[in-house]
Amino acid sequence: MTGVGVTLEPAPPLPVSAGTHVVDVPETAPAPARAGDPVGAFVDLHAHSTASDGSEPPEMLVARAVAVGLVAVALTDHDTVAGVAAARAAGEAAGVPVIAGVELSAFDTGGEVHILGLHLTSPERLAEPLSVFQETRVSRAAEIVRALNDLGIPVTMEAVLAESAGGAIGRPHVARALIAGGWVRDHREAFDRYLGADRPAYVQKHRLTAADAMDLIHGAGGVAIFAHPGRDGTLARIQALAAVGLDGVEVLHPSHGAEDVARLSAIAEHLELLCSGGSDWHGAPDGARALGGMRVPAEWSARQDDRAAALYRFAA
Repeated sequence: MTGVGVTLEPAPPLPVSAGTHVVDVPETAPAPARAGDPVGAFVDLHAHSTASDGSEPPEMLVARAVAVGLVAVALTDHDTVAGVAAARAAGEAAGVPVIAGVELSAFDTGGEVHILGLHLTSPERLAEPLSVFQETRVSRAAEIVRALNDLGIPVTMEAVLAESAGGAIGRPHVARALIAGGWVRDHREAFDRYLGADRPAYVQKHRLTAADAMDLIHGAGGVAIFAHPGRDGTLARIQALAAVGLDGVEVLHPSHGAEDVARLSAIAEHLELLCSGGSDWHGAPDGARALGGMRVPAEWSARQDDRAAALYRFAA
């Protein structure tokens, strides 16, 4: 592994160390899992359901995990744990452990940062604080709708709420309403023209600090993981987050290239942080974000659970 003062440059496939487990860094993202694939002892630690902006119910997450042979799967909906109970019940019936999780949107000095909470032993402890976030999500969506109306797009709040189907409402639901109304062709156009940062209908999120997000996760007995850091996952930024409670880094993600994986893995090892990974599944049956596609070693999940048990379970 390179020293901290040495630039981590792209190289031919290199070994990425996560403690005693070593995996090969591929030249491109791993191929997505398919039913019948020999997945082996792999998990997926980043997935969403209709409880937030996913297209499939929590039970379908378990069905898909069974289909691709995962030994465990985490449900990490945005700012809610409402789908965890249903997913766990389905997991118990199918013999696939479901890890209680959440993905919190927060901010640090570098801007917006997503923090995954994994291995939550008391997810109910998040219900009350997250209910406040749900209220701010609804008010934010209403502001976005008003901005779109001011731009001459007659989308309604009722249409957006229908797209969310009772889940944690967000910009993807507004995008779906725009697509359904014929005002944009797809999600990319919706975000590029209207909903993305600095676009005319963008509305800032409720500002939860990264430190507060990690405190919430630790209070529920889980570990806090920097989600899909990509190029923003610099040594300085990860070090700053680790100073206020970060436990690990999402190394394997569909948006990460081989250079990202190598850099993040090296930083995690240097700072003695946990490695994590997942497909960021939102219901896709195939493609880059198919469930299980990142081939995340089950050992990574076990190490996370050990860390949570050692440091945070007393609070749960």
